[in-house]
Amino acid sequence: MVRNKKVVVVLPAYNAEKTLQDTYSEIPQDIVDEIILVDDASSDRTAEVARSLGIRTIIHPENKGYGGNQKTCYREALKLGGDIIIMLHPDYQYTPKLIPAMAYLIQSDEFDAVLGSRILSGGALKGGMPLYKYISNRVLTLIQNFFLGAKLSEYHTGYRAFRREVLEQLPLGENSDDFVFDNQMLAQIIYFGYRIGEISCPAKYFKDASSINFSRSVKYGLGVLATTFKFVLQKIGIAKINIFKDKNSK
Repeated sequence: MVRNKKVVVVLPAYNAEKTLQDTYSEIPQDIVDEIILVDDASSDRTAEVARSLGIRTIIHPENKGYGGNQKTCYREALKLGGDIIIMLHPDYQYTPKLIPAMAYLIQSDEFDAVLGSRILSGGALKGGMPLYKYISNRVLTLIQNFFLGAKLSEYHTGYRAFRREVLEQLPLGENSDDFVFDNQMLAQIIYFGYRIGEISCPAKYFKDASSINFSRSVKYGLGVLATTFKFVLQKIGIAKINIFKDKNSK
């Protein structure tokens, strides 16, 4: 726990057999109360490795997509009574050693969500991020900062921490089950006025680290632009978009 706040780490997994043990070994067990892995119908031994490590494991019988996986992760974390929920990819691309810093930033009551930014570290390219992904990251971030009225260093990191109330209040069920889920979630956080903090996070790109290919990247980029457009339409009152629907409204 972090000052009586229950910390739950969720691992949305797909074919993470080769990297899971390295990821798990660096999770600081002294502050993390629960670890949940959701295996999205992997074709390898991800679930078997997770259970051998003593990780609470949930298996999707059919692949639900990256966004669908996260929906299960957050739902289960809330069921376990998590006060601070941290999403970490089990592909060892992001270092678990930053979990305490992210948890304490949430506990400080200064932020409702904290992002591990690969851009703040200045080492995204040195870590192996493909040049086209780096350029698209910077361009899309510039566009979204302008239209969403935020000042984030990046919108595309997969390392995130949340206060319980954020996950309870956001209409996450309206979001995509695909990769654009991440971006829709950040747009929702900004729309509903939650506070976002960032910390510098080195990232590693290597053979066994998960990464979407060029065509999926293009699809993701178009989804980001669509999310931005919907945010603007909702904000100026031209349309009512489901992903920005208040869960408490009738």
